Amino acid sequence: MKEPDAKGSDMGRQLKERIFAATRQQQSDLVYTDIYVVDVFNQEVFTADVAIHEGLFVGVGEYKGSGKKEIDGRGLYMIPGLIDAHVHIESTLVTPVEYSNASLLHGVTGVVADPHEIANVCGIDGIEFVLENSRHVPLDVHLMLPSCVPATSFENAGSVLKAEDLRPLYDRDGVRGLAEVMDFPAVLSGDTDMLQKLEDAEAAGVRIDGHGAGFTLDQLNGYAAANIRTDHECDSAEGLTERVRRGIYTLVREGTVCRDLLKMLPAVNEKNARYCCFATDDKHLDDLLTRGGVDNNIRLAIAGGLAPATAIQMGSLNAAQCYKLDNVGAIAPGYVADYSIVTDLEQLIIRDVFKNGIQVVQDGELVERVDPQKYKPAEQILTSVHIPRLDREQLAIEMQGAKLANIIEIVPGTVVSNRLVAEVDVVDGRFAINTERDQLKIAVIERHKRLGNVATGVVTGLRMRQGAIATTIAHDSHNLIVAGASEEEMLRAIEEIERMQGGIVVVSGNEVRAALALEVGGIMTCRPAEQVVADLNALQKAWSKLAPDCEFNPFLALSFMSLVVIPHLKLCDSGLFDFSSFSFIEVPVQD
Repeated sequence: MKEPDAKGSDMGRQLKERIFAATRQQQSDLVYTDIYVVDVFNQEVFTADVAIHEGLFVGVGEYKGSGKKEIDGRGLYMIPGLIDAHVHIESTLVTPVEYSNASLLHGVTGVVADPHEIANVCGIDGIEFVLENSRHVPLDVHLMLPSCVPATSFENAGSVLKAEDLRPLYDRDGVRGLAEVMDFPAVLSGDTDMLQKLEDAEAAGVRIDGHGAGFTLDQLNGYAAANIRTDHECDSAEGLTERVRRGIYTLVREGTVCRDLLKMLPAVNEKNARYCCFATDDKHLDDLLTRGGVDNNIRLAIAGGLAPATAIQMGSLNAAQCYKLDNVGAIAPGYVADYSIVTDLEQLIIRDVFKNGIQVVQDGELVERVDPQKYKPAEQILTSVHIPRLDREQLAIEMQGAKLANIIEIVPGTVVSNRLVAEVDVVDGRFAINTERDQLKIAVIERHKRLGNVATGVVTGLRMRQGAIATTIAHDSHNLIVAGASEEEMLRAIEEIERMQGGIVVVSGNEVRAALALEVGGIMTCRPAEQVVADLNALQKAWSKLAPDCEFNPFLALSFMSLVVIPHLKLCDSGLFDFSSFSFIEVPVQD
């Protein structure tokens, strides 16, 4: 008989201690007495003692007098650690270290993250950075491998990741699946490389995320048949019902731009809630710090009539089981002691947060903040913006004798944009900006490999009276996107973006009015949250002077105007793209 090694002996000791603590044959490390426990299995709240030993829950029942330390829980609630089922950490503009600092404050102890933003810029190097950076924080960062880099073959990103590039990464610690499959034509037409990615994920036994924006039932059926089992692009109660009918986990999203929760909530009930999770998808840092992450989703759901235990189940256990995360997401023996102490369940007021049984938040403050500047990426990730020399000629739009133009209409509160056809001003055969009509110029410039691609279009909805704004956050290829009331101001904004090596800038005349430098791939920064929020506030203040009538976040809205896999009219570095026909179209519209 083989003798147990040291590791095996240690595991055996731990197992024995857990059993003994659970059966009160020995003391537990910590016992909460008479606390309200949110039971996410039965979707109810009950009063009990909770015993914790060596970072695990070991008992729920009567444990008074059996803890080395005991806390009177009367009047308090214990909820499981929350799990965000789908998030792009890069959208907070900070690295995983600082994202963890912000998320833990809101009871979020785990996230399922898709790093396709940084992967589109830096490829495997970007994925490696997120994996490494995440190792320095208490937060569990469960990584999904980006399935669509670039999002489609129609645009140029900083990298191209094929099935053979992703396959070796499934063995990496922290990798949990294949991230949102956005290129639905590749799936439904049987593209060889896409099918190989799906086969590799299935062989690895991991979850495959969907992206069913605007899907028909046939398309939903096709995705389900391909073993794609989640979707975060649902935006209606009817859509949620249809997805659950097909065994598709529906990730109820409430982010900074896409706020779909209240539209979907009427379809959620105790029968189907197990197939519903909460997600934020894209959250700006200031929004995360003030409103919160999935804790905000839970509050909104409770206010909308959902039972608190059901809402908390959607923000914890359901995500854990969806993504095959063992022994997290519930308060039960053998589960990891990730939990929060809550003083008001209806308002979900989180006082203390624990990760692996260790307190990380006390009275609403971090116990220990990890410094993001200690963990910076490699040089190639810090120098990713390469812009060719540009002039007004390259931003011109030839109207080819037409007076009508295809115009991108920004729709506030969503990443969807409309396709409008309207008359525009034409001077010397070219489109002329008209701020009175709110017809501005927009351009996307390839910034990764010096390809020289410059695409221009017309945008409405920004209500900008003067100036220009530009950013290297341009989903998902993250080329440089700029909009403005004059070509000169647009060129000045482009110039400043390259000098900063990425970020967001507001220009008026020849002056930079505000800027946020994002040196990590042009989409994140290693600076602390308070500095980032201060810069964001300065950007918003500068913007309000350019467009006092605009009532939405223009930087977020602009960043999605190049995402061609979202309806209806977008602009990428290769040209103006019509989602309905999934093809490029011209700006001029002939009578």
